[in-house]
Amino acid sequence: MKKWKADWITDPEFAERVPLSLLHKEYLGLKKSVHPVHLKNHHMFFRKTFELSHLPDKAFLDITADDYYKVYINGEYVAEGPAQSYSFHYYYNRLDVQPFLRQGNNVIAVHVFYMGHINRAMNSGDLRQGMIAELYADNQLVVITDQLWKRIRTFEYGDGRAETTGNETQVLEHIDSRLSFPGWKREGYDDSDWSPAAMNPGHGYCFVQQPTPVVATSRIAPIDVRRLEEGHYLIDFGSEIVGCFTMKAYGAIGDRIEIRCGEELEKDGAGVRYEMRCNCLYREIWTLSGRVEEPDFYDYKAFRYVEVIGPEAAIDTGSFGAITRHYPIDGQACQFESDDRILNGIWSICRQGVVLCAQEALLDCPSREKGQYLGDATITGHSHMYLSGDSRLFRKAIQDFALSSAVCPGLLAVAPGSFMQEIADFSLQWPMQLLTYYRYSGDKDFLREMYPYVEGLLAYFRRFCRSDGLLEGVNEKWNLVDWPEPMRDMYDFSLERPLGDGCHNVINAYYYGCVQTVQEIRDILLVPYRDELPALKQVFIDAFLDRDNALFVDAIGSKHSALHSNALPLFFEIAPEETIPSIIHFIRRKGLACGVYMSYFVLKALAKAGEYELVYELITNNGENSWGNMLKEGATSCFEAWGKNQKWNTSLCHGWASAPIPVLIEDIIGLKPAQPGWLEKSLDPHLPAGMPSFELHLTVPTGQISVSYREGKLELNEF
Repeated sequence: MKKWKADWITDPEFAERVPLSLLHKEYLGLKKSVHPVHLKNHHMFFRKTFELSHLPDKAFLDITADDYYKVYINGEYVAEGPAQSYSFHYYYNRLDVQPFLRQGNNVIAVHVFYMGHINRAMNSGDLRQGMIAELYADNQLVVITDQLWKRIRTFEYGDGRAETTGNETQVLEHIDSRLSFPGWKREGYDDSDWSPAAMNPGHGYCFVQQPTPVVATSRIAPIDVRRLEEGHYLIDFGSEIVGCFTMKAYGAIGDRIEIRCGEELEKDGAGVRYEMRCNCLYREIWTLSGRVEEPDFYDYKAFRYVEVIGPEAAIDTGSFGAITRHYPIDGQACQFESDDRILNGIWSICRQGVVLCAQEALLDCPSREKGQYLGDATITGHSHMYLSGDSRLFRKAIQDFALSSAVCPGLLAVAPGSFMQEIADFSLQWPMQLLTYYRYSGDKDFLREMYPYVEGLLAYFRRFCRSDGLLEGVNEKWNLVDWPEPMRDMYDFSLERPLGDGCHNVINAYYYGCVQTVQEIRDILLVPYRDELPALKQVFIDAFLDRDNALFVDAIGSKHSALHSNALPLFFEIAPEETIPSIIHFIRRKGLACGVYMSYFVLKALAKAGEYELVYELITNNGENSWGNMLKEGATSCFEAWGKNQKWNTSLCHGWASAPIPVLIEDIIGLKPAQPGWLEKSLDPHLPAGMPSFELHLTVPTGQISVSYREGKLELNEF
């Protein structure tokens, strides 16, 4: 934990307020607290001028804010953050700022945003606002936040009554540049009429350095700009992006420019579908001040297209662009190219979905929810490690969910943040994520650090065990099975919330897998235990196996067999040997009669059973439930569902649909980390008859691997 010499500075409106306690069990509810409306959508500028007698060789800035900051030095953008986090484990960033400094007068300018809404996107709504910072030059502390900093609240972005979009995860920014402060980020700006910062020494945070880098940003140009009519333009960036649209304009005071963003066009192609199917409405009005200016949008969106409508003379069409953002990734870390156009397309949309959903956290989507979901991380985290060659973001996600045990030892489904949601299926996957991370990284110290949370999670679920060991009535959390609901393959068990009576298959399959994983972790850490698996497996088989059909049913007393009820017992190696042919035949007949989330387990289960031809067939098929269908519908990043119309609010960028990436690498091409980590590189290929020629270049913790397949010959090179 960092001890600061600096003070926490804030708006006086927040300094004396007692923070709201927002952490609670989902179904226990929360005592209703009234959040002052006028303190929502709170944008504040902080400034500090200082002098350097010489340009330092090294300089770094420790900084954090609540909810979020963007920091500028001498008018130049430096970085933004922090990753959302709980106040008892609050992240700060350490930034290299030497390139931004100069001898003589300098200024640090920070734009701090407090949203005030309880949602998945920001750790907000708790009446904690402000920032803290320390600047070190050549190991000397030269600037700290204190009462000498200047502050002012800006209403350029509206006030607390501003409308929100998505699941209240974004405040629409109807920017009024007449209320802006031109030049406030630069040295020499006159801030004499700004107020001194207020201090809050009793802020109550425990600060921890963020274990991941800040997001990378870059400015890109559109691939096409089309003039629809006078003052009306349609802009295409070529693929899904995450970030902010930008342009320049010069109009009369009070002129208005309407900016619409969206992931797709309207059916006639003549406009942007800004009332998006994912339940975001991206339509904002920019009011001009009479100066040449750019709209300084603060929050990010997921979009491909932009529509600009305004006075023709005011619009600078050559300035259209976007500032994109995502977790920094080396584009050369993982490269895959094959002779099959469809396979390349599937890889591409899965890669793009993961890259765009990797922000300060592993988000489910960067539009409607902007939240880090535990179940999504099973797939997105696995894919991201391979695509980036960087395991830090997945590691942080695993720890973020461990910290949610402060609310429930069975963990939350969304973390960190103030939105409380609990999903049992997701919680039971957390030890599996930890083990996946360990196998890739070889990080035994982290495995050992997380082990107490593993045991706490297992102890939590044991509270719901019947006398025979099966879980029943896990009613404190959602029992999901799959999402959206129509993708449950008519699963025969009532999943209303809170859960009713009865004992069902999927939650018990995950529980078995959880016990299985915990025992493997104990083996690695040399923790003694009694093997529970043989008895638990037999109880599961006795409860759910329909021996006449050699298939598993959905619940005790049910006669129905859903895809999920058979794929998971196959994945966790519960299914008796004699039932495997029937289960394989069943999955072959069903195909991907599930959501994209469950497809990860279906494909991995088939691979464990040695059905590699079927794995490849399901990855590359182009039926209604397929990645091929996403491509047919114009995907540039993988969707939340197989098709745009399969869910009432489908996100067109959802990393949980990226199962082909780890499956192709590990199960088809056969590259798997040997424990611990990649200390031994081995290739165990299972290339199907229809596999095209390909090349794969992969960065792993111990180096680089290159695999090529040409004319039926497979070559492995290690560097």
